[in-house]
Amino acid sequence: MKKNSKIYIAGHRGLVGSGIWRALERHGYTNLMGRPSQELDLINQQAVDDFFAAEKPEYVVLVAAKVGGIMANSTYRAQFLYENLMIEANVIHSAYKHGVKKLLFLGSSCIYPKLAPQPMKEEHLLTGPLESTNEPYAIAKIAGIRLCDAYNRQYGTDFISALPTNMYGPGDNYHPENSHVLPAFIRRFHEAKEQGLDQVICWGSGSPLREFLYSDDLAEACVFLLENTQYADMAFEDESGTIQSHINVGSGREVSIKQLAETVKGVVGFEGKIEWDDSKPDGTPRKLMDSSRLRKLGWSPQVDLREGISRAHEDFKKNIL
Repeated sequence: MKKNSKIYIAGHRGLVGSGIWRALERHGYTNLMGRPSQELDLINQQAVDDFFAAEKPEYVVLVAAKVGGIMANSTYRAQFLYENLMIEANVIHSAYKHGVKKLLFLGSSCIYPKLAPQPMKEEHLLTGPLESTNEPYAIAKIAGIRLCDAYNRQYGTDFISALPTNMYGPGDNYHPENSHVLPAFIRRFHEAKEQGLDQVICWGSGSPLREFLYSDDLAEACVFLLENTQYADMAFEDESGTIQSHINVGSGREVSIKQLAETVKGVVGFEGKIEWDDSKPDGTPRKLMDSSRLRKLGWSPQVDLREGISRAHEDFKKNIL
């Protein structure tokens, strides 16, 4: 890519998209573009096509998606499936139609089977049943990955997919009901401290293991992939003979939800007790990604969990309260 290449970031205001925007600027890219949903409805096929025809981006990073935690995924199942399918199909097809040189699609670790071998490798995709609590979102993301592969094989495009583990950082969603576990903990423990509560109730048993990656680390990985890889570099053949081009992006470190809660509690400074409501679902018992393919290419994360949580808490206090 040239430093003045026209780069469109779909979803540039969210946790991941804003991080990628900052990372591209740090690397000297000067011609970045984004559109808020009020100006460009990515679910509207004609609107997306008109945008690509008028703006003619050379590179596209597709981050935009409807996202949320267990409660949101369980409540808005139709919306999670429909809206994400439409966003992906519209942007990927318009990128092909209007000659985009390269597209990077952001998937998710939830695409892997609920009981996938640990750590999860790229070839484990579609080898078993998905976790039911986020199945609609996972199906949509799998469709996006497969769509990129299909366009590459049929049309010779250079569309690749990066699959990040659980993300957190500046610009996260701290909604009390629809956020992911780590930002939800930051809000819950902060508010409990401010209100002088003596306990915080958390969902589940606290036993599931999760991997977390700071958003700026993912952003650097995305810039690395844009600058250093092509579809041919990423492609591999799975056991069924299917050619795929996705790659895992993770920290390689896992922590139990109970340990995570204790870490957030310490960073925030809450001094009360943590109670666990095991009548609520735990979700997938363990999710650790094998990111060895990306590390062999030359990328590695830089921000450890406690430091990242501290930065995220400062962002919460500055921009949410």
